Amino acid sequence: MEKDLCVKGWNWGTVKFGGQLLSFDIGDQPVFEIPLSNVSQCTTGKNEVTLEFHQNDDAEVSLMEVRFYVPPTQEDGVDPVEAFAQNVLSKADVIQATGDAICIFRELQCLTPRGRYDIRIYPTFLHLHGKTFDYKIPYTTVLRLFLLPHKDQRQMFFVISLDPPIKQGQTRYHFLILLFSKDEDISLTLNMNEEEVEKRFEGRLTKNMSGSLYEMVSRVMKALVNRKITVPGNFQGHSGAQCITCSYKASSGLLYPLERGFIYVHKPPVHIRFDEISFVNFARGTTTTRSFDFEIETKQGTQYTFSSIEREEYGKLFDFVNVKKLNIKNRGLKEGMNPSYDDYADSDEDQHDAYLERMKEEGKIREENANDSSDDSGEETDESFNPGEEEEDVAEEFDSNASASSSSNEGDSDRDEKKRKQLKKAKMAKDRKSRKKPMEVKKGKDPNAPKRPMSAYMLWLNASREKIKSDHPGISITDLSKKAGEIWKGMSKEKKEEWDRKAEDARRDYEKAMKEYEGGRGESSKRDKSKKKKKVKVKMEKKSTPSRGSSSSKSSSRQLSESFKSKEFVSSDESSSGENKSKKKRRRSEDSEEEELASTPPSSEDSASGSDE
Repeated sequence: MEKDLCVKGWNWGTVKFGGQLLSFDIGDQPVFEIPLSNVSQCTTGKNEVTLEFHQNDDAEVSLMEVRFYVPPTQEDGVDPVEAFAQNVLSKADVIQATGDAICIFRELQCLTPRGRYDIRIYPTFLHLHGKTFDYKIPYTTVLRLFLLPHKDQRQMFFVISLDPPIKQGQTRYHFLILLFSKDEDISLTLNMNEEEVEKRFEGRLTKNMSGSLYEMVSRVMKALVNRKITVPGNFQGHSGAQCITCSYKASSGLLYPLERGFIYVHKPPVHIRFDEISFVNFARGTTTTRSFDFEIETKQGTQYTFSSIEREEYGKLFDFVNVKKLNIKNRGLKEGMNPSYDDYADSDEDQHDAYLERMKEEGKIREENANDSSDDSGEETDESFNPGEEEEDVAEEFDSNASASSSSNEGDSDRDEKKRKQLKKAKMAKDRKSRKKPMEVKKGKDPNAPKRPMSAYMLWLNASREKIKSDHPGISITDLSKKAGEIWKGMSKEKKEEWDRKAEDARRDYEKAMKEYEGGRGESSKRDKSKKKKKVKVKMEKKSTPSRGSSSSKSSSRQLSESFKSKEFVSSDESSSGENKSKKKRRRSEDSEEEELASTPPSSEDSASGSDE
């Protein structure tokens, strides 16, 4: 039969129950159908119904659950959620309670999932009934049972390991953890006659039992699940307890070293078998030295870090790990790995690596260049930082009224001083920066500087390269360097000493040449600096002297007016083009005269005439 399916992609519609099928329709067209025989469990919430399905072990991916939102209706007396759930349960293959429970434990404290639950024991499954959630756990999903004493010796943990886990929404609970007080006692009567009890449990349980609550629960579970209960082994911590207080992730808990693994309770519960562990590691505590961390890495690469373990527990835990023959990472590094490193170190000393030699040489050259550049930058900063007359002279070069200082008023001089101070501050800030980061200023390598001497090995290699090439025709550069290293390694001490002497001679020649080179460079740099200072002084002196051949009053007034005019100054419309041309010529001649005066040193006549004026 062919049906047209709705492919609109809507997620709201109507649900129809027909026979063994649940059909989700939009309009008259079905979107999908669910065979209700595949439903393993149906749970209800507020305006919500969740269907869980039987798992198919053969399929790689299987549908786990579908949740339906059921909008509330105004009809009295009929809850649409309950009506939906009843329709599903009537046809579903849900684990049903056939007859009454064998026994019921009331109001047991459960840590995961958190809350107080009534546990109803049925022949094939365990039913947890809480105020908000119900869980049905088939005995086939129970992997292991653990009975663990609390550190305070007054409480007991009963841990049930589940696979597949029970689910609540997106949360999965792989462990069911119950907490009991040792003082709680119970008298238990099984809801079976004595013959059935004897036939079913073969003497492991009796119809009437009494004792501690945790003992009764563990005995009943052991008989029904038919699995052994794991208890802590011979381990005893510093305080005498069979567990260690520690933290895993954000919360504090207890770590139990067992005979075949570790288990941590309770948030989140972790069980690690010894055969899963790749190695363990004892690490120093991150916050304080009074505690340490215990790290476990599995063969799958998962790492578990149990932190804040008291220092007193170290000896006991270390002995336990040793007895169980687990790999300890720290000890492996200290005892097993160091000899191999030593072997490598010895071989490196004997065998010569040409590439390594070259890298060392280049590194030394780079360091020397960096030191030279930092020394030079230090000299420059000292030069500019010197609060002498030169600095004041240079500052005056930027004054607008440098030539007319005699006729300037007090206000102008104050302004000039402020400008000078600002310039000084800017310079000082620049100098500080240059001193803070001397390494950033990289100077190029001086071609005139003497070349560094080669090592004994490099001298020998240069002399023997052609011979090695002729002995091994077609050898590559890398193979040649390897071969040279082998030959050098096998060379006798007498032959090596000959090359060592040559290297020592080359080093002495280099040191001698370097001293001569540095001495010559120092003198030339001093000469250059003295020339610069002279030029600056000459320029400032010539600017301050008034121009000859005209009256002082006219020249000063003209210079005052021109100092406030830029070169692009345009005269008024009344002035003729001829006058403009003559002014331009006059300006050019004056500029050229100033340049000549600045470049030539002042003669004795000029200085005398200037002083007479």
